[in-house]
Amino acid sequence: MAYFCPMLDRQPLKKEFVALMAALMSLVALSIDALLPALPEIGATLGVKNPANNQLLITMIFLGLGFGQLIFGPLSDSFGRKSMVYFGFIIFVIASIICVTTKSFEMMIIGRVLQGIGLSSPRTIAIAMIRDTYSGDYMAKVLSIVVMFFILVPIIAPTFGQLLLNVSDWTAIFNSNLIIGLLIIIWFWQRQPETLSNKNRIPFSFKIFITGTKEFFKYKASVAFTLISGFITGSFMVYLSTSQQIFQEQYGLGELFPYFFASTAIAVGASTFLNSRLVVKYGSMRIAYIATIAYVVISLLYILLYFNGNPSIYILISFFMVQFFAVGLLFGNLRALAMEPLGHIAGIGAAINGFISTIMAVPIANYIGSFVKTSVLPLFIGFSLFGVLSFVVFLYVKQKRTLVKA
Repeated sequence: MAYFCPMLDRQPLKKEFVALMAALMSLVALSIDALLPALPEIGATLGVKNPANNQLLITMIFLGLGFGQLIFGPLSDSFGRKSMVYFGFIIFVIASIICVTTKSFEMMIIGRVLQGIGLSSPRTIAIAMIRDTYSGDYMAKVLSIVVMFFILVPIIAPTFGQLLLNVSDWTAIFNSNLIIGLLIIIWFWQRQPETLSNKNRIPFSFKIFITGTKEFFKYKASVAFTLISGFITGSFMVYLSTSQQIFQEQYGLGELFPYFFASTAIAVGASTFLNSRLVVKYGSMRIAYIATIAYVVISLLYILLYFNGNPSIYILISFFMVQFFAVGLLFGNLRALAMEPLGHIAGIGAAINGFISTIMAVPIANYIGSFVKTSVLPLFIGFSLFGVLSFVVFLYVKQKRTLVKA
């Protein structure tokens, strides 16, 4: 039941559509990154004895994001995209109430998982709506622009969270996220039409979860690029979950942490912007392949130079910025490459792509993050290891494509 058309590549860029999709996806980044400066305070309030356990408040939301996509993606193929966004936001509201009212760290973790489940809806369905509307390298261009705005949130979110902490307590961060989310949902309700027409909807049956999954795994390139997304996301998630520990504890930066964190996010934003300008000309495959090589080389260079101890903060930030510049060239392109063959099952395709990459990423982040205590080195070892694995998968895909052409 294919419903995409090659003519979609010639459509003009719909600025409000792109802005809305970026806003929907940014709810995820805001819920993660605004909380970073508050992790020690939350841990102290809830009686956490081991500060390393505070990382769970970041990584466990990704667990919810992974599983939630398997629910909302397939359902959106049957009931439309917009209704599932509303349903997901309701779950997010309930989860946020749990987080601000609980006195238990374990219940807070449950609330964060539920937040992830609720936020998986706008995250997944934004990608499905982009696939409904665009295809090919033009889809990669749109995804790059969306990711660029998505990355702007981590630049300002920790600072935003710190400002709220200066005038109130950590519950203000959850409450502010709720208000911002409500404003985005109202905008979405008023201005965004449904992208999946009735004639292209798949009749609902519990079998669609099985048939859709089988259909996804028929496309080896989609599976391969999903695996690469998992490797890159996992190693990058280690940085997200340990950044507060690295900047505030290893380097003693205190309240300067949000500004150093923002500097690394700027690199990702700059590279996604560059990608949006280059991808139609050079192709998402070529750019992602080169970026994967750069991701490996940069991390290996750090390991060779600083195996015996942390460098100065400015050298570390420089390495982070170059490393994450490569990440910015990967995120949008990997999504586009995985989604390209899946136009006829965009909802469940986006769900399975997101589920696999996220579920891979969570244990990667938790395991490597446990070693980031007194040194940044384990972080770069993780970058290099999963960068090499990504490169190997890329070689497999390129070989298969060469054989098909032959």
